[in-house]
Amino acid sequence: MDRNEIKRIFYSPPVRYTERLILRPVASCDACDMYEYSSDPDVTRYLVWEPHRNIAFTKRQIKNILNAYKDGRYYDWALELKCNGKMIGTCGFTSFDHQNNACEIGYVLNPRYHGYSLATEAALSVTDFAFETLKAEAVFARCMIPNLSSRRVMEKCGMTFDKAEKRAFVKQNRQVDVLRYSISSDDYFKMKQVQARRI
Repeated sequence: MDRNEIKRIFYSPPVRYTERLILRPVASCDACDMYEYSSDPDVTRYLVWEPHRNIAFTKRQIKNILNAYKDGRYYDWALELKCNGKMIGTCGFTSFDHQNNACEIGYVLNPRYHGYSLATEAALSVTDFAFETLKAEAVFARCMIPNLSSRRVMEKCGMTFDKAEKRAFVKQNRQVDVLRYSISSDDYFKMKQVQARRI
């Protein structure tokens, strides 16, 4: 994974389509939809950031995101429902391990849309992008230990448990342990071949 190529790609992230979602760059018009879930303490319970205090805060955050795209410092797509155009979360890359040619994915979803495998659908698309476009050798994800929903998403993406990482995140001034799951490029393409034979 070339740093300059990643920066070039995410200067204007390519639009991606899944069965029910459009993965596109975050836009200023997403403020109300983003605030709807970002202001919910249940959403941020297992995330490193705190609930958005008001819509003005969300608008500032989106402005920062737009600037970060230009600087090559933001690697998330907005998740838009095909059926109605509503933005229901984000999914993308949280970090790149250039030494090991690996990348970390992350996702957040409006709780109104939990239970429909939409986070998995988005995460699979991002994982595919990592292997097909960025030529990563591995993709991994991490979650705080109580976050069973996130663990299920990882497992549905074919990831298997790697290790527990002690005091990996800071949440409300407290260090918390996380679980790390991953999948190699070889295992990912084997999984795709098996799925293709089932169709």
